[in-house]
Amino acid sequence: MRYPIRTLALLCTLAFAAGAAQAQVDVDAYIKKDQFTNIKLSPTGEYIAATVPLEDRTMLAILRRSDNTMTAKFGLGQNSHVARFYWSSDKRVVIEVGQKYGLLEQPQGTGELYAIDADGNKPQILIGYRAEGSGLGTRIQTRKAELVGADIVDLLPNDDRNIIVNVWGFGEARFTSAERLDTTTGGRLPLVKSPVRYSHFATDNAGVVRFSWGKASDNVSKLYYRDGDGSEWRMVHDEGQAGTAEWPIGFSEDNRVAYLWAENPKGPSAIVAWDIAANTRKVVLQDAVSDPDIVLYRPNSQVPVGALVTGEKPKSVFFEPDGADARLYHSLEAAFGSAVLITSTDKSGNLLLVKSWTGSNPGDFFLFDKVAKKASLVASRKSWFDPEKTAQVEPITLKARDGLALHGYVTRPRGSAGKALPMVVMPHGGPIGEQDDWEFNEEAQMLAAAGYAVLQVNYRGSSNYGRMFKNAGVQEWGKAMQDDVTDATRWAIQQGYADASRVCIYGASYGAYAALMGVAKEPGLYQCAAGYIGVYDLPMMFSGGDTQETLSGQTWLREWIGDPATLAQVSPVNLAAQIKVPVFLAAGGEDQRAPIEHSRKMEAALRKAGVPVQTLYYPTEGHGFYTQEHQHEYYTQLLAFLSKSLGGQPAKAAAAQP
Repeated sequence: MRYPIRTLALLCTLAFAAGAAQAQVDVDAYIKKDQFTNIKLSPTGEYIAATVPLEDRTMLAILRRSDNTMTAKFGLGQNSHVARFYWSSDKRVVIEVGQKYGLLEQPQGTGELYAIDADGNKPQILIGYRAEGSGLGTRIQTRKAELVGADIVDLLPNDDRNIIVNVWGFGEARFTSAERLDTTTGGRLPLVKSPVRYSHFATDNAGVVRFSWGKASDNVSKLYYRDGDGSEWRMVHDEGQAGTAEWPIGFSEDNRVAYLWAENPKGPSAIVAWDIAANTRKVVLQDAVSDPDIVLYRPNSQVPVGALVTGEKPKSVFFEPDGADARLYHSLEAAFGSAVLITSTDKSGNLLLVKSWTGSNPGDFFLFDKVAKKASLVASRKSWFDPEKTAQVEPITLKARDGLALHGYVTRPRGSAGKALPMVVMPHGGPIGEQDDWEFNEEAQMLAAAGYAVLQVNYRGSSNYGRMFKNAGVQEWGKAMQDDVTDATRWAIQQGYADASRVCIYGASYGAYAALMGVAKEPGLYQCAAGYIGVYDLPMMFSGGDTQETLSGQTWLREWIGDPATLAQVSPVNLAAQIKVPVFLAAGGEDQRAPIEHSRKMEAALRKAGVPVQTLYYPTEGHGFYTQEHQHEYYTQLLAFLSKSLGGQPAKAAAAQP
């Protein structure tokens, strides 16, 4: 049974029908918002809660399963997003709020916590700087505004009223405290203070705070442990001395073993079991290629049992490969023929909410009854796409010029021969701590619908391949990181994926930087370049944009990018004379991450060098265009720009508005 999509769709402002792409590309199908982004089952199984993305915000909808009726909704103003939500009891949801200024930004937590009952009653701001707010049709109860923020540490599953939160004050040098929070009144009881700045806490299965870890402006992580309430903190791991970082992910059921996510000097990170009394450690999970991605917990508990590992394709790996948890996951993977994640269960553990996805399928959610061994479709995130008709995503592995193993993906048009295609190379943004993976990528799918093969490579500095791989990107902007993109492009040509005379490079944020550096460093390799919300003048990153506004941000810039006095030579704005192919630039005037001045300076340099340049600027947009009309125009122009050099299909004309 498919439910509750019609109800959720009423909340969205988008009201067009997206058909399958014919000769021209239906851009609207690819920019249309997901029907929801996440969904969780209540502990009784009576309700489901789902996040619903709107144009410039994300709201929460709660529905009763028995009749698909919406019983509650929650949302705040422009640029505010329900970042995470949790069922804190049978009928109450706690919400963490984030803000972002642009579609491609990740929501930054505001420290505000709200709560609402499943039937819409008792909406309450628990912690935050807003004295009152108004949800979508819901009046939030007023409390005294506080200049503090919080995030959730422990939902205390045996306590229907209280949770444990990490509370911090605003300011550059902040220490935090763990506190018990009443989810109905917002009342708080302090439990323990952190021994380190910018810290997080972790509890055992009895709700006792046992770990604290964090880092100051030096960006060096420290992990502290205590035996229990009233015990003193002691440092058990220092990144500055060990050269690696660790943090806790949970305890064994008897609280005698702590599980740690542990970096390794070489190779992927691992999950380690620390026997606290014996002070011994044992690796219980480590993949040969990739880091643990999502920790998997035993249903209705905080006991970790395994992890999803995102290698070529996501796979579940368990501490006990033959245990019940492993057998359940592997049976679901076999049944669905895809990656799966159990997002939530009811109290009995018999009713599971399961997410299923592939590189060609944006994701479906199913209710699985363990007793009846029956799955029923709840909804699809993008039901207008048929996975049998979308482009296929193939994992690839190659060697960089210095022998470093690189991983990535090639997306090819469904039904094509898959050889000697026009290709768009699409380096991801970030760059540090981000990665491309085997998931449905709207841009890659759109470009494939236009007739292009799309190459995505996880160059050094990307996440998922261990600390050494990430650190190989230190101060390598425009150098080895760029060479990895070049090497992958040449590899794709040699393998026959791409026609060497029809290759362009396109990216957003750091990917835009890589696109412009690509055509500057390799004048014969690419036929055009497109940069969206990019940074092109690296020294300017130290004086403008939100990264440099904090001491830790300034430390990050110097550590990962380099001394600003040395960065002019790897800034595309200074290399315009080396660019010999057409360029398309797009940017938003309210972008705080990559201010529009980067694009304007790049445009001026290109025009001065006589390089054909096309631009699209929107003064009211941020780090990624929010407005559907602006997105449609941007991708229409991008496809037309690429078509001139590569010969692919343009966008289909927009449907006439009534």
